Amino acid sequence: MILVWAAILLGVLIFVHEFGHFLFAKILGVKVLKFSLGFGPKVAGFKKGGTEYMISALPLGGYVKMLGDEQGEELAPEEKAFAFNSQPVWKRVLIAVAGPFFNILLTFCIVATVLAAGLPVNVPKLSDITPKIGAVMKGSPAEKAGLEAGDIITSINGKPVTTWIDLVEDVSSRPGQRLKVGVKRGARALTLTVQAEAVSVKTLGGRQVVIGRLGIERAGDAIPFHIIKANNLLGVPFKAAVATWRLGAFVMDAIKSLITGAFSIKTIGGPISIVQESGKAASMGVFSYLVFMAFISINLAVLNLLPVPILDGGHVLFLAIEAARGKPLSETVQVNLQRVGLFILVTLMAFAIRNDIMRLIGGG
Repeated sequence: MILVWAAILLGVLIFVHEFGHFLFAKILGVKVLKFSLGFGPKVAGFKKGGTEYMISALPLGGYVKMLGDEQGEELAPEEKAFAFNSQPVWKRVLIAVAGPFFNILLTFCIVATVLAAGLPVNVPKLSDITPKIGAVMKGSPAEKAGLEAGDIITSINGKPVTTWIDLVEDVSSRPGQRLKVGVKRGARALTLTVQAEAVSVKTLGGRQVVIGRLGIERAGDAIPFHIIKANNLLGVPFKAAVATWRLGAFVMDAIKSLITGAFSIKTIGGPISIVQESGKAASMGVFSYLVFMAFISINLAVLNLLPVPILDGGHVLFLAIEAARGKPLSETVQVNLQRVGLFILVTLMAFAIRNDIMRLIGGG
């Protein structure tokens, strides 16, 4: 069932993104040759109005093939008016950004639905969910091991730690165990051995359970979320816009942290993580699943708007250069830059899949 929930989530996000490109191309008078969910060989499809609609074998993406969107494509004189590359720059920019815009619009619609149902949307505060130590308790296992306020915990027994929640879950499940704790202290990377204290606590259901504790407190505010609520239906659109903005800002902050090294590249999740998390969200209820879909949708929008060749943002960058120069970059330069962009994406995907596999091996 987990695979079904993941397939629905990815299918919706891919369809919405590609439909944005498709719709704007149609509105702006560009002929669309193919609309595909997935890449590779065609599995099923039909043709209508000069456009072939397909489902392809590889489900991790999709594409809209427009007339004249490839360099050096031979066109008949009567076709040029309907070709992508024959359109003015502003039309091509609108078509390029339409995909990410539709993902943003989907995020807005989802969070508006959740808010209209009377439920809050919680947007994480990146600085407050980071596994950064704010204080070390006197006489605690953490103090004895040499952990200090300001340390960022990066791993437990070799398994990457992304958030404070990951840290609590991992340590709680290991009462009395000796843990190898990876730490980032300024520019230094350390590994410290900490004996987790076994503590008996009462659950919300009244059961006594034994959990592991290090004796540390999280840095940041007591509540590591922006809690967004709508007091009434009239306030839903504004609050949904605020939630969408904050979700996008969270993604941008996370990307910035990866670039600066504040977050390890080991924290990147790939398709296996999406499958697992979509299953977890679905098991918690329809609204949890919808919020997770909104979060992945805004991720897709922001990532696609990055000025990396081969992404939508890369196309916008090429078009901006064309507008400034009065002519496009040469075909050779564009092809070489797209190869660089493809290399970056493939490398990041390889890291993400590797991280997914390591989490599976480590039980994460």
